[in-house]
Amino acid sequence: MCHVIVTCRSMLWTLLSIVVAFAELVAFMSADWLIGKAKTRGAGAGAEAAGTDSEPYYLGILCIRTPGMQQVPRDTLCGTYAKSFGEIASGFWQATAIFLAMGIFILSVVALVSVFSMCVQSIMKKSIFNVCGLLQGIAGLFLILGLILYPAGWGCQKAIDCGRHASPYKPGDCSLGWAFYTATGGTVLTFICAVFSAQAEIATSSDKVQEEIEEGKNLVCLL
Repeated sequence: MCHVIVTCRSMLWTLLSIVVAFAELVAFMSADWLIGKAKTRGAGAGAEAAGTDSEPYYLGILCIRTPGMQQVPRDTLCGTYAKSFGEIASGFWQATAIFLAMGIFILSVVALVSVFSMCVQSIMKKSIFNVCGLLQGIAGLFLILGLILYPAGWGCQKAIDCGRHASPYKPGDCSLGWAFYTATGGTVLTFICAVFSAQAEIATSSDKVQEEIEEGKNLVCLL
């Protein structure tokens, strides 16, 4: 029989797990990692040689949004510039994409499992909270590796097109967009979730919960 156990700490952990997975996925698919100014050309030869920076240029790990993409709606996250994995702008960004994808996949699995944690508290005699907390810690490590490698790819040509003087770990004239900060914040929250999973385990395995179950209650709600 399924005993549904709901506590404030377990519910908060579940909600944070879902939010973190969603935030990392949205950031990964966005073009707003680097923001610069695209060069526009004048009609004359002199203007063409000089070029001016006027239109915003958004560059993500996998995609890009530029003034020339007027056919793409503004609310569209981005247009993919790489038709294959090998066409990603930098080898460092390829590694970043792998690490972030692995981290996001693990977080998505944990978010899905966390929904059922109210009814299922163990997996193969192991606490579901402890297992998920461990997985979130591993996912956090993958995310950290991806974020460390990402700035190393700022020397690629597409980053230089985004802003002059860009080089590894130096964005040059580019600025960091919300996607980078969202991914960074999501990584911090991932480790907070991993720690908080232990508190959720303590709350759902407390003596008061066990007493309610022994009394025959199938729904246990505790603050």
